[in-house]
Amino acid sequence: MSTPDPKPSKAPLGSLRALWPFVRRHSTLFVSWLLALVVSSAASLSMPLAIKTMIDEGFKRSSGSDIDRAFLLMFSVALVLALGTAARFFFISLLGERVVADLRGKLYAHLIGLDSGFHERNRSGELVSRLTADVELIRGVVGSAMSVALRSSITVIGALIMLFVTSPRLAAWALVGIPMAVLPMVIAARRLQKISRNSQDRVADANALASETLGAVRTVQAHARENYERGRFDAAVEIAVRTARTRIGWQAIMTAAMIVLFFGAITWVLWSGAHDVLSGRMTAGTLIQFVLYAVFAGGSVAALAEVWNEVQRAAGGMSRIGELLQESPGIVAPAQPKSLPEPLRGEIALEHVDFHYPMRPDAPALEDFNLHIRPGETVALVGPSGAGKSTVLSLLLRFHDPQQGRIAIDGVDVRDCDPTALRERIALVPQQPTLFAASARENIRYGRLEASDTEVEAAARSAEAHEFLSALPKGYEEELGERGVRLSGGQQQRIAIARALLKDAPLLLLDEATSALDAQSERAVQHALENLMRGRTTLVIAHRLATVLKADRIVVMDKGRIVAEGTHEALLAQDGLYAELARLQFLD
Repeated sequence: MSTPDPKPSKAPLGSLRALWPFVRRHSTLFVSWLLALVVSSAASLSMPLAIKTMIDEGFKRSSGSDIDRAFLLMFSVALVLALGTAARFFFISLLGERVVADLRGKLYAHLIGLDSGFHERNRSGELVSRLTADVELIRGVVGSAMSVALRSSITVIGALIMLFVTSPRLAAWALVGIPMAVLPMVIAARRLQKISRNSQDRVADANALASETLGAVRTVQAHARENYERGRFDAAVEIAVRTARTRIGWQAIMTAAMIVLFFGAITWVLWSGAHDVLSGRMTAGTLIQFVLYAVFAGGSVAALAEVWNEVQRAAGGMSRIGELLQESPGIVAPAQPKSLPEPLRGEIALEHVDFHYPMRPDAPALEDFNLHIRPGETVALVGPSGAGKSTVLSLLLRFHDPQQGRIAIDGVDVRDCDPTALRERIALVPQQPTLFAASARENIRYGRLEASDTEVEAAARSAEAHEFLSALPKGYEEELGERGVRLSGGQQQRIAIARALLKDAPLLLLDEATSALDAQSERAVQHALENLMRGRTTLVIAHRLATVLKADRIVVMDKGRIVAEGTHEALLAQDGLYAELARLQFLD
């Protein structure tokens, strides 16, 4: 991730405050959990009193009814404890699910709304790890740790009070063990925070590597690099395990030190209490009551230590989620966006545009670039790799904004428009089409979500896709697989063209939409493209002679500038860069 690490001086729990708005949305569940927590905690703290009564009163008298009442009291307390604990578990677990669902939804919505610059800086696999692994840590905090922490805190406070009520002298001795148990937790907390964060980073690295490799599995297999990738992933997992082992070691040391110190102190106190029973200063039931409260207090402190470790990990995850949520998109709609004319004529103007990609600030992608496209005109951009052709399309779609200059459509600066409204007026057919793991029908309908089945099939016919789609086992309902792997490259391209046809936008951007097609498929699709381009302003990145010849004007680009423009014949006659490209690229 490119986002900076938080300063170590920041309290780890501070990042968890960001969860409160998500918890507050489900106030009914939260309040129900609190009520159940009060009931279960009260019942839990009442149990030693019930046991004392059973021992001191039940066995002291010979009446069987006294024994019955004592045992009935103990069972009643246990019943209330069981019901309260079950209700507490239900409400807090459901609250955890709700909070995690809301958090994951907000994070996902935020990520897909961030600009292209952010996604160019960050690996998608690592972002998915934030969306899964880090959010799962939050589920543990809200659905379990938060309940355990509050319940244990109440139990510790209640048990300490009852220890003093039972025997002030022994309780004073017991208090010695509490600070000694907390001390190692406080000392190791800062170190554990850093280790927990580092552990999550290493898990994210392994997940990102797996996501990247699985996304390019054909390339891996084509180069016979399965063993190499297995080695890389195993190495990443091993690093994550080593980091986790360090974290687990610190947690184990903290837990062991706390338990030894605390129960060592309790043992000393109980030894003193046993002598009080022998001397008649305390009843056996009172000692048992004191023992149970001491165990309750000790167990609750131990639970708090374990919860603290879990909270430390979750705080690390939440801080990383918080960093993502604090990312603001570089491309946003103005406070009062301007509307594009209706109907849109389709005039495009790029005036003195300078643009550098954020990751390459020293290398201009476009430099003092000027281009005017008339309504309904088809303009082909040609030039060597890196000339800036794809950058022009990205700027028109407002994936980026230029550092200098102006881009206008029908006289309206695109920076004054809502990006969503702008992109609704533009249809894009990329060189590498993006298909989703859904049916063919849904992939085409992505161009216009409200389109009917009839309109979808009409677009497929115009794109010369109806024939091969109808031949699929389930026809238009056939699942295409991730990235459309069940279709050939040419078939994928025709799905993308059908999507653009269905969108029916006045502006059309083609990143050489026929480059993936064989000669027969290209002839079929060229006719569909001619229908698609008719009456629309079209900007096309051209790699094929047929596309160049169909253009009204050819613009030759090199190093972010326009070096020539004109018709195919006129540019050939100049014997410049275009003529060289034509010999190498178009006329081979």
